Amino acid sequence: MRQLDLSPLYRSTIGFDRLLNLVDQATGFEAFPSYPPYNIERTAEDAYRITVAVAGFAEKDLSIETREGSVIIRGSKEARTEPEGGEREVLYQGIAARAFERRFQLADHVYVKGASLENGLLHVDLVRELPEAQKPRQVPIGGPAAKVVEGEAKAAA
Repeated sequence: MRQLDLSPLYRSTIGFDRLLNLVDQATGFEAFPSYPPYNIERTAEDAYRITVAVAGFAEKDLSIETREGSVIIRGSKEARTEPEGGEREVLYQGIAARAFERRFQLADHVYVKGASLENGLLHVDLVRELPEAQKPRQVPIGGPAAKVVEGEAKAAA
């Protein structure tokens, strides 16, 4: 797959940075990274949860950042020090401990509510909060008994 250089477009466009970033991400070599595995679930009508499997990572090894309509989850382990007087020899390493970065694009009006780490799973709770002006509302339908403005009633007579 060829890598497309969009840097000339960044210099000549204003206000399309997010669109160009999405195109950059779509043309990347690693389109669907597989580490660490994650789930996205709906927990209520306007609530969501991202669960990332981060076995072996402590809270100090993880960071969550929201920026430009996305959530970025990073993990990096510090170098381990060997116990005094003995060397560790790993015969098989099946638990990955490499650094990672996961990005999730958020829809408009979706915000991070909180995060927790339990049993090797990082839970990031999201909530969708529409502004009052964008919430659906009922509009009453007026019939013949509807209010008539006096000025309009006199003009019709």
